[in-house]
Amino acid sequence: MKRIGQFGLAGILLLGSAGLLLAQATSTNESLGDYARHVRKENANKPPAVKEYNNDNLPRNEKLSVVGNASNDTSAGQNTPADNASNKDAAKVGQSAADRQKGYDEWKGKIADQKSKVDLAARELDVLQREYKLRAASFYGDAGDRLRNSEAWDKEDADYKAKIAAKQAEVDAAKKALDDMQEQARKSGVPESARE
Repeated sequence: MKRIGQFGLAGILLLGSAGLLLAQATSTNESLGDYARHVRKENANKPPAVKEYNNDNLPRNEKLSVVGNASNDTSAGQNTPADNASNKDAAKVGQSAADRQKGYDEWKGKIADQKSKVDLAARELDVLQREYKLRAASFYGDAGDRLRNSEAWDKEDADYKAKIAAKQAEVDAAKKALDDMQEQARKSGVPESARE
């Protein structure tokens, strides 16, 4: 009997709090949509300090530029005079198409030469690593050779590892030089098709 009284009291309290919440919700009489329309009208009357884009004023038929208008930004994609002074190979503002293409071809040739250096160094590294693996397999495959020539093998092993580390450093330096060259070409205004 005591439990029934407790459940009854808990039910009455629950219904009472639900009724209070319902009364609060209906007392505002303004839906979320009405509130949004009201805020939109208030914001429409204020002059915007900065151009803000939202779903209502986004251009649908024209492109949106975060850089600026095309008429105001006529030098888009070209270097500033400071960039041109720092880089002799940069495309100049008044260059003809033939001169510009000649500059692009020069960059393409430089980048191709650097790529061939990277490829050569990578192949040499691969040959050294394969040669080391073959020698190690041969040495560890013969137990008698391991016992007789362990000191000589330790010296050869250290030499091969040093050669491999030096060649790896050479490959890394060549790759970095290639990346730097491609970045410099990009800053010069060379299109991506000529940089790759």
